Amino acid sequence: MKKSLAKLPSPKKIWRIWLGSQSPRRPILRWSATDKLGLLMVCLLVAIFSSYKLLAVPDLKPGDIAQFNEIAPRDATVIDTKALKEKKQGLKESFVQVIDKNQSNNLEKIVFQKIKEIRTLKDSDFEVGIKGLNITTSEKIWLLNVSDNEWEKWNEEIKNASKKMLSQGIIDTLAFDQLNEASSLQLIDLGKRGSPNRSLGAKILSTSFYQKSNLKVDELKTNLLLENLINQDDINTIKVKEGSIILKKGEKITSQEFDILEHFNKVSRSPRPLKWLITFSESMGSCGLLLMIMRREKPRLKARHGLLSLTLLFVVQLTKNWLGPLASPMQLILPPTLLLSQGIGTTTSLAWIAAASLMWPSSLNGSSEVRLIIACVAGSLVAFLGRRMRSRAQVLQIALFIPFGALLGQWFIFNQLIKTENSQFSSIFFDPSYLFNEAFIISAILMVTILIIPILENTFGLLTRARLMELADQERPLLRRLSREAPGTFEHTLTILSLAEEGARVIGADVDLIRTGALYHDVGKLHAPNWFIENQKDGINPHEEIKNPYKSADILQAHVDEGLKLARRYRLPSPIADFIPEHQGTLKMGYFLHKARESDPSAPEKRFRYKGPIPHSKETGILMLADGCEAALRALDASSSDKDACKTVRKIIQSRQIDGQLKESSLTRAEIELILRAFVSVWRRMRHRRLKYPSFNSR
Repeated sequence: MKKSLAKLPSPKKIWRIWLGSQSPRRPILRWSATDKLGLLMVCLLVAIFSSYKLLAVPDLKPGDIAQFNEIAPRDATVIDTKALKEKKQGLKESFVQVIDKNQSNNLEKIVFQKIKEIRTLKDSDFEVGIKGLNITTSEKIWLLNVSDNEWEKWNEEIKNASKKMLSQGIIDTLAFDQLNEASSLQLIDLGKRGSPNRSLGAKILSTSFYQKSNLKVDELKTNLLLENLINQDDINTIKVKEGSIILKKGEKITSQEFDILEHFNKVSRSPRPLKWLITFSESMGSCGLLLMIMRREKPRLKARHGLLSLTLLFVVQLTKNWLGPLASPMQLILPPTLLLSQGIGTTTSLAWIAAASLMWPSSLNGSSEVRLIIACVAGSLVAFLGRRMRSRAQVLQIALFIPFGALLGQWFIFNQLIKTENSQFSSIFFDPSYLFNEAFIISAILMVTILIIPILENTFGLLTRARLMELADQERPLLRRLSREAPGTFEHTLTILSLAEEGARVIGADVDLIRTGALYHDVGKLHAPNWFIENQKDGINPHEEIKNPYKSADILQAHVDEGLKLARRYRLPSPIADFIPEHQGTLKMGYFLHKARESDPSAPEKRFRYKGPIPHSKETGILMLADGCEAALRALDASSSDKDACKTVRKIIQSRQIDGQLKESSLTRAEIELILRAFVSVWRRMRHRRLKYPSFNSR
């Protein structure tokens, strides 16, 4: 019995398995077909601009920037094609002409036609004459009195003269007088110069040939003539010695250097489809791997974040192709790395550095290899430090210190290590002023990048550390309004912030993100502060006055809807706005559901649940737990122990888990246990009481 072959999984299935291999599995944000098409188009552009030169024929030309250093492999004498072309240009008016038989036959026919017209003229016709001949009186008399025998001789003499002239060649630029004189000389056998028969024949020939030519240029004979003329003088040649430098990387290729490269077969005259296919595939694979790493790091990654990273890769490829080896790796790698590390994350920026380095188009030999390695090291430092910088001032420090430190390291490596150990680089010299200028330029580019980051934050939905810290400023208008119009809610927010912040810290979640999200999670209560118990005064509860649990449930849901409206109005980034609905998820409004079922046992539970969505990140999941535990912990009396607080928190957390609120938050059981202990630790600080000091009555 034949064994069936194992079926290989499809690429789509492999992708899903790879993304879902995390524990716990994190929910993936689906990208639309339009988003995928846009990303694919940018990937194709990156791959095309990384490989198209491999299909160019020839792949080099005078004026291009040399991509590498080239040394002559042997002695040679090379013809200077530029000098040769200039000499040919000087001889461009030299050409060889031959008789065009067809044109000669046409001109002969014109002569014969004019003779025929003259023969058929009558006396009255002479008053009209023949166009262009201007027949004189003596010529008219000769025509009237000429015998048939004399006419035949005259006719034959003119035909012979025309054949002689055509065999010698007629040019169209000869003056009419000169042509008439030449025609008259050919008819010398007809009599004296002034005789009517000779002058009439000359007129026929000159009017037939005037401004006409029976010559054409013979290309083959012309080329032979030019070669003979050129070879009369010595042809300019270039003497090349073995081991001499033909090209210096980064300099423009002159025509003489190009001639030498062609002589040594260093210029490709045919496309290289196999190498192009390999390079194209590598570029496409690098782009795809970059997106895969980004999505694995952040399954909720938005398509425009992927588009930003690919667009930066495309811009860098364009710049590298334009500048060639003159492109500085640090100038091109550091700014995008800083932007991506600030806006998306360290892993994304490191993956981007790897993709940009793999697609570097210039040959990696000599100093470029070391410069690229130094740029990658400096970029890695920027990637690690950029995400941790909590203010723009700290980011500016990166822009100043990293470039100068990297270039000092570059100077040390080249001048102290490589040149002393490797004679191949002994001729390389790095001017300290050049290094300083390059460091200054890189710092300037990084500062410009820092300036445009706020623009890109709004365009691509990025959220940098500096932006988070700015949004967390409690003096911002929306937070000031919350503290003024809903002071109870604001106090509740600060308590939840303390719980959530500590919970995020113990499991390594994003503390800055959860702090800022916690500050804004209940801003929707501004639409009706008095409907929420923390803002009610004098024990007045509007819900008890209306006695309508359905309307009360709508008011609770409204604080989520109104919060999202305020988030749009105040342009809060989407990661912050996500805290508003996700901290409530699809929780039950248990109190009002109970009230509704007191009067109607069939009241649907769905009517008394928040619309969601449930938490899709660790941060929003922690905030949901903190929001649920805050009131319960606050309600514990002063005599409660840590064990009581732990039991209370565990009960609330388990209820959220049973309700399915945390299934997409990617929180593990171990992390939930750590969060629980963190909440109890914060509660312990919150319940701390000062000693009551005795009062003394003054005498």
